Amino acid sequence: MTENSLPPCPECAGAYTYEMGALLVCPECGHEWPHAPGESGGLPEERVIKDAVGNVLADGDTVTVVKGLKVKGSPSGIKAGTKVRNIRLVDGVDGHDIDCKVEGFGAMQLKSSVVRKV
Repeated sequence: MTENSLPPCPECAGAYTYEMGALLVCPECGHEWPHAPGESGGLPEERVIKDAVGNVLADGDTVTVVKGLKVKGSPSGIKAGTKVRNIRLVDGVDGHDIDCKVEGFGAMQLKSSVVRKV
């Protein structure tokens, strides 16, 4: 028999836990929980966001838009070369990982692939 190197279930202390994707599952009680940070899987929290040319972005950076962007509800979009100050990096929807305020448009989210660090 092979030895189970996974931790026991925190709910019922069952020894027959198994991996299912990013979760650990107990077949005895049905409890599911994420892997502990030190176990196989590394550190997913260390996410690096890069701009269109490969520079690493950080909160508070100033970026410029590298291509014209259409904005819903606006007759004109954001022009290439528009400077955006004080960005915040977020886990956005559909790759929109920058939260910012664009002058003349207000608060919005941008993709890091359409900006360049200044």
